[in-house]
Amino acid sequence: MNNLPEKFDEFGEKRRDGFLKVKEFKDRGENVVGTFCTYTPKEVIYAAKAHPISLCSVSEETIPEAEKHLPKNLCPLIKASYGFTITDKCPYMYFADMVVGETTCDGKKKMYELLGEVKDTHVMQLPQTQDKDHAMALWKSEIEFLIEKLEKKFDVRVTEDDLKKSIESCNEDRRLLKEFHELGKIKPSVISGFDMFTVLNGANYTFDKIVMRTNVREMINTLKEKGDTPYTDETPRILITGCPIGGVAEKMIKSIEDAGAVVVALENCQGYKELHEEVDETLDPVEAIAKKYLNIPCSVMTPNKGREDLLKDMVEEYKVDGVVDMVLQACHTYNIESYNVKRIITKEKEVPYIALETNYSESDRGQIQTRMEAFIEML
Repeated sequence: MNNLPEKFDEFGEKRRDGFLKVKEFKDRGENVVGTFCTYTPKEVIYAAKAHPISLCSVSEETIPEAEKHLPKNLCPLIKASYGFTITDKCPYMYFADMVVGETTCDGKKKMYELLGEVKDTHVMQLPQTQDKDHAMALWKSEIEFLIEKLEKKFDVRVTEDDLKKSIESCNEDRRLLKEFHELGKIKPSVISGFDMFTVLNGANYTFDKIVMRTNVREMINTLKEKGDTPYTDETPRILITGCPIGGVAEKMIKSIEDAGAVVVALENCQGYKELHEEVDETLDPVEAIAKKYLNIPCSVMTPNKGREDLLKDMVEEYKVDGVVDMVLQACHTYNIESYNVKRIITKEKEVPYIALETNYSESDRGQIQTRMEAFIEML
């Protein structure tokens, strides 16, 4: 798009530039904690005076090496995560003092056993349901175990005041990035879905929060004020749901937008799923953190009515014309949920729906493009 503010380009470079920034952290003797998932409570890591860093898991580059230890028919995100570790091709993993994982699926929790042989890995035992009292009790205890681990690892004391300050700071980030994502509600759209993803993803690697907040605020204001857009009221508006999209964002989003539509909402992990709810600043901080993160509507939860409710709300609020459900190969929980998601989207909301199963390979790009063109033409 030609109407993006100058600051946009910075976000596309942030993941690469972040490598140098993390090296600076280590040169100054600061601590770095690698993370993989939105269930990892970054507030706790910040409170322990460490830097949470999202690790490399979005490229097929190291998958062949990972497949020497892992099954070929495993989720590409898991294989990439492990592959980047054993090949030393992820600078974030190289500089990480420890890794925090979580038992979101069977593949990941077994991969973490192998990862633990290479890097100090702390695994949080995530409950598989949100509806029972013991689930909250278990997850709160896992937050407390993580605090103990960080205190011992880094010889620090995590106080209630530290947690409250990190909660306030992370909530401020969420509010701003949520507002940025909600630019997609404007009709006609003022930003492409791929540009939206680039900024949201790049914000994770902008370690100076003041700079990140200033740049995102500038983009929000500029995009709202300019008004010029290549889209019209007739441009089909697409919501993408499903698995973490980082490893297939370009392939998926660009195929949709090259077909003449615009992606206005990303319900996936790198989009709205984690942003839509804040940590309650009025509660005990550990309880509040546990409550917020346990409520993330991921398909690992059973039942997962939160995802269904969120999707129904987003279809209405973003004036969606079609829903694309992206499932990574061998991600059984999201694949099975596609049945109910399709029923809700097509029957209750009466909106066209398509499901696509893919992996990190480029071999199916042409097929995806063809299917997206047919889906958009139908709209």
